[in-house]
Amino acid sequence: MNTTRLRPTTIATLLASALLLSPAPSALAQTADGFEFKDTPGRHLDVVLSGKPLLRFMYAFDESTPEKRLETYKPYLHVFDPSGELLLTKGVGGTFTHHRGIFIGWNKVSFAGAVHDLWHMPKGAQIHQKFSSQKADAKQAEFTANVHWKDNTGQLALDEERTFRVRRAEAPAYAVLDFTSTLRSPNSDIVLDGDPEHAGIHFRPAEEVERSPVYTYSQADAAPHKDTDYAWVGEQFKLAGRTFSVVEMSHPSNPKGTRWSAYRDYGRFGAFPVAKIEKGGTLVLQYRFLLAEGAMPAADFINKSYNDFAGASTPTPKVTVLPAEKSAPAKKADAKKKSGDAKK
Repeated sequence: MNTTRLRPTTIATLLASALLLSPAPSALAQTADGFEFKDTPGRHLDVVLSGKPLLRFMYAFDESTPEKRLETYKPYLHVFDPSGELLLTKGVGGTFTHHRGIFIGWNKVSFAGAVHDLWHMPKGAQIHQKFSSQKADAKQAEFTANVHWKDNTGQLALDEERTFRVRRAEAPAYAVLDFTSTLRSPNSDIVLDGDPEHAGIHFRPAEEVERSPVYTYSQADAAPHKDTDYAWVGEQFKLAGRTFSVVEMSHPSNPKGTRWSAYRDYGRFGAFPVAKIEKGGTLVLQYRFLLAEGAMPAADFINKSYNDFAGASTPTPKVTVLPAEKSAPAKKADAKKKSGDAKK
């Protein structure tokens, strides 16, 4: 019987080759069924789950031309559907270009004796500085971006640490996203103010959304133009022939008296807190977004996530469900104006 003996060096070579061809178990787990980051330097950071993009943080800043500045004057977060192929959120352009994904701002920021619009950004800007931290594993991903808020003169008004933490959610949701903004005022007392339509922490669905969203409020007999301090508000909308739902939750530590804008037919909605930060002081804002494909999850399901977020044990509230308010047709308004002019 012929027997072939392998030399020790040959065995070592074969083992080394096998190790090179086979990724480490931890790498396989992360790529196959976990979270990871993919950065396009100077443009955006993707949070990827099982090889598919789930979130995209847009952080470019370019003031080389007025057009480039308009496109990049503030960072914001895009959200994808579970397949990673359909972008659920709006970017630059479209109806109200300053509405972008999940974003934060106030149109009346009182700072150093002047009022600045850091919502529409006619002059000021929110400028990404760096990523303070990035962590990803099989269960969740978390990253923090350092953002400088500059006023109309270019002076630093706010130094922000903006943190996003995302993980899988129980069905019928597919992801739960926690948003924390830590705002520090290094140079002067500062007041964050405005109105529910032009200030706060908001979600804006893609431009192509059907103009028929439905809103759910965590309060019986809700009057969204008057009420304050909803624990959460949800929006159900249709995009690309499919139905999606997003719930925004406000942590009980956020400023009291918070009003909500949640009735527009193009789908922008969010919380509007008013706050003052003393020089050298810090304000921490915390929100949770529950993302689902399909109809709005049941109130008890949402409330369970809210209690987990808030560290509370509140009973499931009675809710109010209302269709979006229709925008007044521009042509009809113009016709009335012309009719009035004709009478003069």
